Amino acid sequence: MSSSSIATRVPGPFSAKNLARTLVGGYLPLLIATLVVFLPLLWMILSSFKAPGEIITTDLKILPQAPTFDNYATAATTVPFAQFFLNSVIVTAIGSVIKCLLAILTAYALVFVRFPFKRLIFILILVALMVPPQVAVLPNYILISSLNGQNTYWGIILPGLGTAFGTFLLRQHFMTLPTSILESAEIDGAGHWRRLWKIVVPISVPSIATVALVTIVTEWNEYIWPLIITTKPEMMTLPVGLTLLSNSDSSSQAWGVLMAGAVIVILPILVIFAALQRYIVAGLTQGSVTG
Repeated sequence: MSSSSIATRVPGPFSAKNLARTLVGGYLPLLIATLVVFLPLLWMILSSFKAPGEIITTDLKILPQAPTFDNYATAATTVPFAQFFLNSVIVTAIGSVIKCLLAILTAYALVFVRFPFKRLIFILILVALMVPPQVAVLPNYILISSLNGQNTYWGIILPGLGTAFGTFLLRQHFMTLPTSILESAEIDGAGHWRRLWKIVVPISVPSIATVALVTIVTEWNEYIWPLIITTKPEMMTLPVGLTLLSNSDSSSQAWGVLMAGAVIVILPILVIFAALQRYIVAGLTQGSVTG
């Protein structure tokens, strides 16, 4: 069989067969996944600007007929959303910073510091990744309550400071770093602390940003533990405060207010995600290809 006949049988990149395969196997699943994620979010945002009669109706209306901010005003006056927002910012900021620092220090020690039982400790970290956090709710509640940590910031933050995911991700990345750079710094007299902050951290920004983003999202959206450990509205975070808003009015007229409250809860995290999302792929794939 001649090469010319083979070439005529190979479909070109813009042939109907290749285009159909690309659309069906690539763009169509991507479009469906995007719609599944985006449409509920879009419906929530649009509903937050609707009057109650436009949400609970047999006549489906996608766009609000008369957009209004009344739902947001009602949500802000029904419960202390400003205090909820402040509590969430404090808990998320302190918790995320401490979690990231612990992950960096622990991952560096597991890779570059010699000490006994290092492999065993890493195995225990992997085991911690497989254990659901709900298992520790009751022991944590007994411990924090015995220390009078109910309705306190430290009582909300302390039980979740261990981040096995961050330690695992950074440890895997640190193992791909060129040892020659660290050996040169060690010969020049740089200790572990200087090597960590002057060499390891600057070249690991994408991975650290990925850990920071995942940690911030987790802390901001945490619901079960703050719900259990707080009983006073002035110490509740935004997700728990949204439950308080739901309990304040269970009628069908409150759906617009609830949608507005949900938008207030997720808007800050969407802004943070938009700012840091370019680091996600770089951080998760950094070091996967080595030369």
